[in-house]
Amino acid sequence: MKLLVEKYKEQAEQWPQEGRHILAQFDDETVVVYQAYKPSIGLYAAKNGYFGGDFSYSRMSWIKPNFLWMMYRCGWASKVGQETVLAIHLKRTYFDDLLSEAFPSSNTLGLSKPEWNREVAASDVRLQWDPDHDPYGNKETRRAIQLGLRNDYLTPFQGEGIIAIENITGFVLEQSKHIKKGDLSSLMTPTERCYPVPSFARENLQVDKI
Repeated sequence: MKLLVEKYKEQAEQWPQEGRHILAQFDDETVVVYQAYKPSIGLYAAKNGYFGGDFSYSRMSWIKPNFLWMMYRCGWASKVGQETVLAIHLKRTYFDDLLSEAFPSSNTLGLSKPEWNREVAASDVRLQWDPDHDPYGNKETRRAIQLGLRNDYLTPFQGEGIIAIENITGFVLEQSKHIKKGDLSSLMTPTERCYPVPSFARENLQVDKI
């Protein structure tokens, strides 16, 4: 597994407790985001390194750079249609481009309703800040980001914007055993730190300073 992991409890002590932050695993070239699919989509993507087969490019597809937000959403790979969890290593330049183009799903910019309706309808990258979640699924004060992609900004999922796709379902299921036992001291999660959002995207995202 290419994904780097650490003990959850040690990481959690370093994370901000509140505010809007992008927790992610990244290096100079890549940023890891997560998605969960039914096996026919997830296994195809992991095998081929791009999204095809049953994957639909006509629908908006949501990515989450925060592992625990994805675990809350997919129930640690237990929900129907989300049994296959993928770690998608995106090109960092592509991810930064998505951040710069993201438009909020709710009207937080003070626009009139007609203006906001026009802007959100035209946007191909949708921004949503949601409560982050702990390993048990409880809401945190800290907010986590997810991005909805469509049209030209989803097209790179055909391979151009992707370095690698990993099927991490086995890892997820193994770690879920610690959740069921209430044993957070043994829980391992992907290494995540606050992502340094480029200056050209900070105002757009309304992200908080670290």
